[in-house]
Amino acid sequence: MDCVFCKIAAGEIPSKKVYEDDKVLAFYDLEPQAPVHILIIPKEHIASAAEITPENSSVVAHIYEVAAKLAAEQHLDDGFRIVCNAGKDGGQTVPHLHFHLLGGRSMKWPPG
Repeated sequence: MDCVFCKIAAGEIPSKKVYEDDKVLAFYDLEPQAPVHILIIPKEHIASAAEITPENSSVVAHIYEVAAKLAAEQHLDDGFRIVCNAGKDGGQTVPHLHFHLLGGRSMKWPPG
């Protein structure tokens, strides 16, 4: 499989890790859109949110648990944003399920 996030999860491509366990990996985004911009990915390849099933959905709950832990560690006490894009028209650029944890500044809506 030629998936960049699978290669990062396998350690084949280096990343600036902030969290790792047997199910997920979290690392800093190379092109941050906020003072804190962390990507949280499942180690199992799931192409997008459109492929979440009853068999693999528990990893999403775990990702949100990790996001809450990381937000606390990053002192994002005034709030943060979690974004998951799905598919090309949804803005997904890497075909591997991933969540952006963004914080450290006031977030606007709609995002621009």
